[in-house]
Amino acid sequence: MIIEKFTIYKVPPRWVFLKITTKSGYEGWGEPLVEGRADTVIAAVKEFESCLIGKRAGDIEDIFQMLYRGGFYRGGPVLMSAISGIEQALWDIKGKALGVPVYELLGGRVRDKMRVYTWIGGDTPSEVIKGASQRLEQGYNAIKMNGCGKMDWLATIRDINLVKDQLKELRAEFGDKLDIGIDFHGRVHKPVLRRLVAEMEPYYPMFFEEPVLPQHNEILKSLSQYTSIPIATGERMYTRWDFKQILTEGSVDIIQPDLSHAGGLWETRKIAAMAEAYDVAVALHCPLGPIAFSAALQFDFSTPNAVIQESSLGIHYNLDGGCDLLDYVTNKEDYSIFNGFISCNDKPGLGVVVDEYIVKEMAKQGHDWHNPVWRTEDGTIAEW
Repeated sequence: MIIEKFTIYKVPPRWVFLKITTKSGYEGWGEPLVEGRADTVIAAVKEFESCLIGKRAGDIEDIFQMLYRGGFYRGGPVLMSAISGIEQALWDIKGKALGVPVYELLGGRVRDKMRVYTWIGGDTPSEVIKGASQRLEQGYNAIKMNGCGKMDWLATIRDINLVKDQLKELRAEFGDKLDIGIDFHGRVHKPVLRRLVAEMEPYYPMFFEEPVLPQHNEILKSLSQYTSIPIATGERMYTRWDFKQILTEGSVDIIQPDLSHAGGLWETRKIAAMAEAYDVAVALHCPLGPIAFSAALQFDFSTPNAVIQESSLGIHYNLDGGCDLLDYVTNKEDYSIFNGFISCNDKPGLGVVVDEYIVKEMAKQGHDWHNPVWRTEDGTIAEW
């Protein structure tokens, strides 16, 4: 299985798909992407391509070592996302060549189905209730919502009450039928963090995600001693070396690496093994497309401390771009959600059957997605 060709597709709403083809005709798919920096990652993939043509596709560990350690400068979102997408495609090839799902190559199944959750939007209690009701109808029993919008260094009481009221109304409406994750998206600053967490804790959120930016992870240790709600972070952390400190400090309860950013399946499996040694759970970040989601499920089915999986099936930032995950696959039935779970499928490779005709057609449209830039009332930059 000698690597012969890379084919890259930039498709709406904001994704990049990579197809790697071998001389023997096997094809593997991956998603190398930093949201909002698609062209930058594509350039990195093309730089890596020249040193991979002619290499054995099955030598995944050696290829990772070469791509990661072969350059003097390493790590970070762009390079690691390029490596991640390439690595996913190589696992897809290996699984197809051997005729087995990738989870069989990662130690075999540890579960028959994986619990999933999805995001709801809305800026008012009535809107989040509507969104949560729709998710329950779709088969979910867990959701995630933004903990806040743009947040200044010192939030007003109105800001805090808005956040609290949304969660309060959701809990009043659905009781214990619904688990609710709170994603702060790194928008909260230290001066207001403890107060905000205290206001939300009585309504039993499933976890507090990224309460501060990863640059401020030292704050998580003191926060973990203050709240009983599990603390989660990791979507903007790359490789096992980025996770080493928060695990050894006991700062988090759930880590959330992203298979399209952290180094791919095998690197993230190593991160999960480190977390298991510290009794820390894994809930992979995955707001991306069908290939990344399928790779995440392969990881989940073979990883004992994986507890729940994020999915972007049918959420607003997909549909606003005119496409959803299942528009690009032919095996749509394998992504059905029942009682909050997706069942394991036994298709070889990553378990996704990509509709390349649709991919090619949508690549003609492409995308130029960039995240918005937020400013507070006085004009200073706020975290998005």
